[in-house]
Amino acid sequence: MKYEDLAKDIVEKVGGEENITSLTHCITRLRFQLKDHGKADTEYLKNKEGIVTVMESGGQYQVVIGNHVPEVYEAVSKVAHLSENDSGGTLSNGSLFNRFIDLISGIFQPILGVLAAAGMIKGFAALFMALGWITETSGTYQILHAIGDSLFYFFPIFLGLTAAKKFGSNQFIGMALGAALVYPTIVAAMTAGNKDAAMLFSDTFFESESALNFLGIPVISMTYTSSVIPIVLSVFAASILEKYLKAIIPNVVKTFLVPFFTLLIIVPLTFLIIGPISSWAANLIGAGALALYNFSPLVAGLLLGAFWQVFVIFGLHWGLVAIAINNISTAGSDFIIPITFAASFAQTGIVLGILFRTKNKQLKSLSIPAFISGLFGVTEPAIYGITLPRKKPFIYSCIIAGITGALIGVAGTKMYMMGGLGIFGYTVFIGKSGLDMAFWMSLIATGIAVVLGLIVGYLTHSDKHEVEIDKGSEPSKAKSEGIVNDVLVEAPVTGKVIDLTTINDPVFSSLAMGKGIAIQPESDIVVAPFNGVVESLFPTGHAIGLKSETGAEVLIHIGIDTVKLEGKYFKALVSQGETIEIGQPLIEFDRETIIEEGYDPVIPVVVTNTNLAKDVILEDAKSIETGKHILTVIL
Repeated sequence: MKYEDLAKDIVEKVGGEENITSLTHCITRLRFQLKDHGKADTEYLKNKEGIVTVMESGGQYQVVIGNHVPEVYEAVSKVAHLSENDSGGTLSNGSLFNRFIDLISGIFQPILGVLAAAGMIKGFAALFMALGWITETSGTYQILHAIGDSLFYFFPIFLGLTAAKKFGSNQFIGMALGAALVYPTIVAAMTAGNKDAAMLFSDTFFESESALNFLGIPVISMTYTSSVIPIVLSVFAASILEKYLKAIIPNVVKTFLVPFFTLLIIVPLTFLIIGPISSWAANLIGAGALALYNFSPLVAGLLLGAFWQVFVIFGLHWGLVAIAINNISTAGSDFIIPITFAASFAQTGIVLGILFRTKNKQLKSLSIPAFISGLFGVTEPAIYGITLPRKKPFIYSCIIAGITGALIGVAGTKMYMMGGLGIFGYTVFIGKSGLDMAFWMSLIATGIAVVLGLIVGYLTHSDKHEVEIDKGSEPSKAKSEGIVNDVLVEAPVTGKVIDLTTINDPVFSSLAMGKGIAIQPESDIVVAPFNGVVESLFPTGHAIGLKSETGAEVLIHIGIDTVKLEGKYFKALVSQGETIEIGQPLIEFDRETIIEEGYDPVIPVVVTNTNLAKDVILEDAKSIETGKHILTVIL
């Protein structure tokens, strides 16, 4: 198995298989639900080859892998002995918002790939018809349209499966519930304008027709094809009933009686109560979103466009994706995805500009695949590998995305079906009007995003902030260009100097994190070893990552396995992103109490970008005092 070693490392560092509640994946990241996030070794995973970064958002522990995440997911599932049922599950704790994001992403992620594929086929059919290559009555168009439209038409069946999986109930019951909602005879009877229909709730917002009744109770006529919210709520109700029935029905007849009573109760309940109420709620959500858009398409495009990539980083975009799908099912079109569509192109343009400007070999090697994947709408490699670590390029891409989002908003571009990402996404903007100006604006705006990104990326990037130089470069020339600098690192704490390779932590002793030294502390305050900035600060306060003014990156880790103390006996005196001066106190810790708790207080001081340095020279000393020179990083 190609990714077996990586999978074993991931499972171990998220706290072992016993710490994993469930696992899913999206286009680029593994999404864990962990019983205890404190057991995860985030710093190790962030620096592990094959992992782009680690995020904690929406109640999930997200390990960003890249484009080969499906293969890694399979490997992790096998190593952790996760069955199909282990990939669902809902958060039992966390904020209501986190639980909502987790729910939405868990239901829609498994189906998103085939949904995009079907949308692309439907979009190409619309494009071919708009270009006059085929007609609406031709067999070619009808078959292509059926491929693309059937999934969305029968959407409740697919969502019944994924929702049941997420709620931990019988997936076939979920599918049966969805199938009942789109059963042809029911759909025909529910169609508005039925001459035999009675009118309910006349002259109110809830005015509806009723052409059917169940046990004498009128059923409100609702069309559930392509709907989203009714089936999710129906499966949720079924999952509750199913658990209750399993508890009271004897095992010998449980296999068929649990589905029997679940379907017999929930299907009528859905048609009578759950479906109408959830459909009205869906219509209100869609109307509210549309009202906000109609108030100012320019402002909506500017804000959503600018912040879309930020939402993607934290996984918050799933809430907006759900609204977009709901808009299509209730109103036939959506505006959210169009005004955020150019964001990935802005990111891609920035990376292209940096690619053309940089002479840094490592940065070039990162930029090429990031640019290619960005063209197809997958921007995590660009975000985490290129723009976000350098901060300003990411900000520039957000500004460009806001400007182009405003252009698309003003043009009134709409999305009429779910479709592909990146360059495969244009066809979803083709409506009944064909290739109108609203469609062409999607092309124009994304073109502007790429060109502006390229120009800004090229003009603003400077290699003087990159710490890698070509091995063939002349040192004197590199120094004159401000690329090479010797960084003197002072001791962050007083104590006994220990060979890093001898400490009882394989992550540090193997030098996998980089070269450095270890100090057995004799003082209780860690101070800044140079002038620079706090790049990362672990929430528990036991570790801090620093970056010098000239590019050396140093991790100071207080103690072995002290993350398990969950912040006890540590007090951070600075915050992440703060500029620091040499000798400035960074962290206070209670050395004696840490020892009493059974932990080794040894402090590794590691140059984490050792691979980008010409050399790391260690001072030959048996003991050291705060402020004394301890090692040199030659960049």
